[in-house]
Amino acid sequence: MAHDSAQQAPAVPATPARTLAPLIVPALAVGVGASLLLVGVSAAAEQLQHVLWNNLPDALGVGRYSVLWMLVMLTATGIAVGLVVWLVPGHAGPDPATLSLNAPVLPLSVLPGLVLATGLMLAGGPSLGPENPIIAVNVALAYWLGSRLIRRAPGHLWPALAEAATIGALFGTPVAAALVISEALAGRQMKGLLWDNVFGPLVAAGAGALTTSLVAHPSFDLHLPPFGRPGWSDLLAVLVIASLAAVLGMCAVYVFPYVHGAFARLKHPMLMLPAGGIVLGLLGALGGHLTLFKGLDEVADLAKNPDGWSAGQFVGMAVVKLAALLVAASCGFRGGRIFPAVFVGAAFGLGAHALIPDVHPAVGVAAGVLGILLAVTRQGWVSLFTAAVLVSEPAIIALLCFASLPAWLLVTGRPQMQLRDDGTPVR
Repeated sequence: MAHDSAQQAPAVPATPARTLAPLIVPALAVGVGASLLLVGVSAAAEQLQHVLWNNLPDALGVGRYSVLWMLVMLTATGIAVGLVVWLVPGHAGPDPATLSLNAPVLPLSVLPGLVLATGLMLAGGPSLGPENPIIAVNVALAYWLGSRLIRRAPGHLWPALAEAATIGALFGTPVAAALVISEALAGRQMKGLLWDNVFGPLVAAGAGALTTSLVAHPSFDLHLPPFGRPGWSDLLAVLVIASLAAVLGMCAVYVFPYVHGAFARLKHPMLMLPAGGIVLGLLGALGGHLTLFKGLDEVADLAKNPDGWSAGQFVGMAVVKLAALLVAASCGFRGGRIFPAVFVGAAFGLGAHALIPDVHPAVGVAAGVLGILLAVTRQGWVSLFTAAVLVSEPAIIALLCFASLPAWLLVTGRPQMQLRDDGTPVR
């Protein structure tokens, strides 16, 4: 009996409801605010993108996605963002190659330049998404406002709420935020039960997701052909495709410090960013207009016609997009890597379907996205969730869980696509 008692883990005291209830209103406010900022920046960038890539070339009589216009626009975007990084107070924040989804609390003076640089990047065509800079802006605003309005609240509360709210808003569901929070808490010593710790962030994520859904109506479902019941061949396919996609992603991860170092040797943003823009323009000319921008709309275009390109064309687009992601993240453009990595994985998976028609498009896309995201983000839950939500097929989740195992073994313990201040990779 004494032995059995010794084997029992000590009970974790639950947090009283009177402690958790006061978090609801601040979390709701942060969630709504974070979502509105994301939607506002994205909407403004879309309007500017329409002007730059539709109205302006039409007025000039130039092809919208001609080689000339892609070179002009990407170079001009590099110059515009370079001017912001050089001249605007705060220089649009720290080097984005050193940041992850867990953003530091930046000074308020940095935020206008960071928002401007992000909007210009989203409109101009570089292969980055809005997630990292928007999370950083929301974290800084939530911390500044929250610490002044509710002085008794712990300082670490506001970044947690803002990160969860923005992730919920980005994906249109609080599930992704809950998974990220749970993964982050796994490495820390928690006070109280898991659900006590995620209560406030989950409220913020839910408010952010609901606000985005009501205002912007986002959808990640690619409307691929129905999958049905999985078979043994599907299991083999996801294992192979996810592992190969993870290897492809790790190629970019290993090259990342060298590409970043090459641009860093230029030393000035008005050299680094225009040079990066020129390279991105050449890559766009090589891969086509679908390899431009953050990638979500372009993934939907691929999914509308999964048999519309050859295996070589699909894989070529995946490689070009990954190279564009690598260059954009190295030369100083402000943006995140999740959404362009989704395009890489989806194109890679559709390439597998084009090469072997028995590979179902949904299986190829989900496995490709899972593998590439594991390599690029090292966020296991986010990778699994994103891969599953793109195909909206519950039956595929079990296959993805198996596929994540060899893919994770290929990436864990190895360098990440994030650098320290001295340019060495984080592990």
